[in-house]
Amino acid sequence: MSGLAADPDVIRIGNCSGFYGDRFSAMREMLEDGQLDVLTGDYLAELTMLILGRDRMKDAGLGYAKTFLRQLEECLGLALERNVQIVTNAGGVNPAALAQRVRELAERLGLQVQVGHVEGDDLTGRAAELGLGSPLTANAYLGAWGIVECLDAGADVVVTGRVTDASVVVGPAAAHFGWSRTDYDRLAGAVVAGHVIECGTQATGGNFAFFTELADLSRPGFPLAEVRADGSSVITKHAGTGGAVTVDTVAAQLMYEIQGARYAGPDVTARLDTVELAADGADRVLIRGTVGEPPPPELKVSLTTLGGFRNEMEFILTGLDIEEKAALARRQLESWLPERPAELDWTLARLDRADAATEEQASALLRCVVRDPDPKKVGRAFSSVAVELALASYPGCSFTAPPGNGAPYGVYRPGYVAAAEVAHTAMRPAGCRMLVGAPSRTQALTAVPEPELPEPLPVSPTKRVPLGSIALARSGDKGGDANIGVWVRTDAQWRWLVHTLTVDRLRELLPETAPLEITRHVLPNLRALNFLITGLLGAGVAYQARFDPQAKGLGEWLRSRHLDIPLELLP
Repeated sequence: MSGLAADPDVIRIGNCSGFYGDRFSAMREMLEDGQLDVLTGDYLAELTMLILGRDRMKDAGLGYAKTFLRQLEECLGLALERNVQIVTNAGGVNPAALAQRVRELAERLGLQVQVGHVEGDDLTGRAAELGLGSPLTANAYLGAWGIVECLDAGADVVVTGRVTDASVVVGPAAAHFGWSRTDYDRLAGAVVAGHVIECGTQATGGNFAFFTELADLSRPGFPLAEVRADGSSVITKHAGTGGAVTVDTVAAQLMYEIQGARYAGPDVTARLDTVELAADGADRVLIRGTVGEPPPPELKVSLTTLGGFRNEMEFILTGLDIEEKAALARRQLESWLPERPAELDWTLARLDRADAATEEQASALLRCVVRDPDPKKVGRAFSSVAVELALASYPGCSFTAPPGNGAPYGVYRPGYVAAAEVAHTAMRPAGCRMLVGAPSRTQALTAVPEPELPEPLPVSPTKRVPLGSIALARSGDKGGDANIGVWVRTDAQWRWLVHTLTVDRLRELLPETAPLEITRHVLPNLRALNFLITGLLGAGVAYQARFDPQAKGLGEWLRSRHLDIPLELLP
């Protein structure tokens, strides 16, 4: 391959994976269904880092996303034929090993392929000296410049470890246009484009609040970004594929897993409050106006540890006296256990309804979750005792699953290190190591002051209906924190929303959040509010602090809550 794109003014960058386990055929579909210059894949998440870290503990040659290698076996020849370069973070905690596997695969297939990889994110061996404790994995979020070095050296395939999700898009764009490390507005625009397409079909209608408006959601196509020299971009998809690209589907992904108006990364901080979205034809959305600032002086570090062992049993409670039945089961189980685990949590889900037409609709679920450093305390010593209640407890006692042993669980927490402490390294295809230095300019991350709010709507007749009658939402996880982005379509709806949906009102609507710290961020260009809820998810997804451990449904719960909404705003 030569060059990144035939068009000097635009580079077409597609995505074929939003997580480890995404649609296997997406790589081939993206290569066959339309024109691309670069194909990216995001395989890493906080839970994935834990999984790959455990793989590497068992076998030092593992620690990468094996699915990517199997996809590449089918598609590497096709990518070469179509002059499409591949950039992915599938290297996980062992990018050097994956790069070598790709070379071996190419040789076996009889293909001439230049492979580069990016490393230096792995701080596990130095974690203690850097003040990060003794984690199972410690990986700094690297930026795009190691990718740029590999592409500039002629790499056809670039694999990385823990880079930011958007970096696999920023790198090809910066290499193609020759951006400098201080082209902050251009870099920030590419970061936003990368953030929108990083989660695959979430940008083309997947997990979309107003999904009933979309004509064909049977098999959404994966997204691509046409990035331009000034950093603006058009989000689109291959013609003839399912799903849709609209201002709202793009806004939905833009609001996913963010914190405040400043979206910080290792190369640039993107000001999300400056982003403008506009329709640009069928299945095309223009992103423009993004302002960039120097990055913070520190890099974020993903730290995972094995927290201990976990188990659960779920009781089915049917019919009358649900609360009393739950109390009896809880009292019996806790008194029968030979040793009490370090953590023992109960949750009663009142899914039952009065005078139900089916037994399932008459039933509630009582879940008991236990955690302990000792696997014996949460194994059969717990689950078998729960089953022993079957003939000795409340009427109709039964369970959703048989007893089982405990399983290890992970704990995630973020850390921070000075960028200069991280040896961000590009391994060029010819084997030359290139050290990527720390940014020359940095800017401490501070909150953006709340902008001036529009005038409230005049008092008018209202109707008590779900918030989702007019508002869209998208929610997600950031370690132990959760975010909910909420936005509306018209200026009048925005005037109502920004004055109605305060932090106090959110606590009322979502009582589970009431004791927690909540921060509201106002994004007027998007007619959006973002709420960061600190600590809702405990120690992260692997800890499973609540039944929705990644807060995927949190926004939909909020949309289902009823408020008095002015009649003039309702459809």
